Order: sequence, then C-alpha cells, then structure tokens
Amino acid sequence: MVLSKFFLAICFIGFTLIQASLAQNSNQDFLDAHNAARAEVGVPPLTWNHTLQVYAENFANKRRDCNFENSNGPYGENMAQGWGTFTALEAVKMWVDEKQYYDRKSNSCKGGECLHYTQVVWRDTKRIGCARVKCYKDGGIFMTCNYDPTGNYDGERPF
Repeated sequence: MVLSKFFLAICFIGFTLIQASLAQNSNQDFLDAHNAARAEVGVPPLTWNHTLQVYAENFANKRRDCNFENSNGPYGENMAQGWGTFTALEAVKMWVDEKQYYDRKSNSCKGGECLHYTQVVWRDTKRIGCARVKCYKDGGIFMTCNYDPTGNYDGERPF
C-alpha cells in the first residue's frame, strides 16, 4: 500500500512536470509572448495561423539536427535553440531581449543582434505560426516561428 502511494505520487509529479513544460509551449504561449512585446511598442497583436504553423512544423522537422539554416521561404522567420526544458516563452524572450540593441534613432542594431526582435514587433506583420521539436542529437530543442507578412525590410522602421 505504501509503495503504491509512493508510485502514484511519483507519477503525479512526473505528469505535473510534463504539464508545466507543455503549458509553456502551446500555440497560445508563443502568441501571448509575441503580443506582449508588441503591446509595449503599440503595434497591433498577431493572430495564430494554421498555414504558418504547418510551415513551421515542416521546417522544424527538417531541422531536428539542430543546425541553423534558414528555410528561405516566403515568410519572416526566427529560430532558437536550447536544451532541457527550453520553452516557447524562453525562445521568444531571447528574441525580445535583443530590444536593447535596437536603436530607434538610427533604425539599426547597435552593439549586437536585433533583427529577431524587430521581426517580433514588425508593425505590418499580422499572423504567426510556430513549432518546437526535440533534436535527434545532443538533446537540444529547436524552435521556429514564421511571420506573415514578413518584416525587416531595409530602410523601413519596425514600428
């Protein structure tokens, strides 16, 4: 009896950890994280798009090797890689943290990468679709988000 209660407790803890991990990797989590960053700069929120999600899933499945290569498709794109329980929230945070390198006055990146951030907040982008896969080597996690219409046009401002 004590052993079965212990087993049930372990199963519950494991299930709870899986739920917590999944809860930070839903379509809504990707969308909410993007829209929070967009709200900070006063651009309209994105909507989730199934076509973009399928595109992202197909591309992510090709990147299960965790090698960074652009899809060279018709959409804007951000990619991220992490390990362990790397979540959608953490991936979007990585992109948004590039905000510190975006110089509004010159409309350029200063002292670091900022194009992932500007894609997240690109004013003309309306739709998003993302995917998360576990890599088959080294236990990595690969994520990608696709944006329509794309952003980051030279000479144009994101917002």
